[in-house]
Amino acid sequence: QVQVVESGGGLVQAGGSLRLSCTASGSTFADVVTGWFRQAPGKKREGVACITWGIERTYYADSVKGRFTISRDNAKNTLYLQMNSLKSEDTAMYYCAAGGTHYYGDNICSANFAYFGQGTQVTVSS
Repeated sequence: QVQVVESGGGLVQAGGSLRLSCTASGSTFADVVTGWFRQAPGKKREGVACITWGIERTYYADSVKGRFTISRDNAKNTLYLQMNSLKSEDTAMYYCAAGGTHYYGDNICSANFAYFGQGTQVTVSS
């Protein structure tokens, strides 16, 4: 059974930084799409940043471009999301997604993901 676990969330002031981490036990991130999604209260879940395996391609939501960076450590089977210049509107529950296939066009986050973690809360105070 695959278990996806996120960590690294917390409370930070606007302008600050956080780094989220994600590991997947019972599986690897190889040959699939992985990524980060978020959902704020009363809003739909949105793809924040996603990355392909192999020939590495990345996708970022317009709202986080230039501030967030997705990366992975293949040896550790770990996915990261470095979040800089955080804004109050970044406040949300952040979810790691793994096992993604069949994305459309340039939007890698449109993939069908097989696994989601339980989420880690990010709160940015203004």
